[in-house]
Amino acid sequence: MSPARRETWLVLAAAVFLVSVPVFIEAPLVRSLPILSIAITPFWVWLSFTLMSSSRTYLWGDLLFGFSWSWLAGGIYWGWLRWEPLWHLPVESIGLPFAVWCLMKNWGKIGNWFYLGSLLGTALTDVYFYLVDLIPYWRQIMQVEPANVSPILQTALIQVQTPWGQRWAVILAVLLLTTGILPLQTKEKHWYAFSGAVLSTILVDSLFLIAACAA
Repeated sequence: MSPARRETWLVLAAAVFLVSVPVFIEAPLVRSLPILSIAITPFWVWLSFTLMSSSRTYLWGDLLFGFSWSWLAGGIYWGWLRWEPLWHLPVESIGLPFAVWCLMKNWGKIGNWFYLGSLLGTALTDVYFYLVDLIPYWRQIMQVEPANVSPILQTALIQVQTPWGQRWAVILAVLLLTTGILPLQTKEKHWYAFSGAVLSTILVDSLFLIAACAA
């Protein structure tokens, strides 16, 4: 495998990892220290521009810049608005106008496409929650102590296991797989960043499902 090809696959792997960071690292942090989580955002931006200042590390800085939007949105939502699911997607979309503007200017393609892929995965997951009527359980989980979450997850799992819930899970999984795999045919780094963000949504959602089954 050529170095350029290897680097392209590393972008995909990094995108998968960066989608997991806000879910498994930032979310627990922000529940107890929301101000700290928000305060870390300028560090990510600074580090991204530092990496972009060198041609050798430019693409990693580019990717990290897109990640900083996801981190900022996660800090705001999970820190202060997590009790209301209706605010989830609007807050996660906080960087959308800027990302579109940057892409129109042909700047930061890797990071901005990563952000758009992450946002798409979030949107489809939220759509599933609405279609299967899981929003009430979301609100309940956000309002109880962690020790009391298990019964709520078990009740929500029953909803997921209905024919309606299973049907929509398959439909949205196929949509995510198709949207995530097709761009890989281009062999462009920014599309690999997009695909990694989209495909990792399936991974994260699957881990949550496993956690619910084990609750």
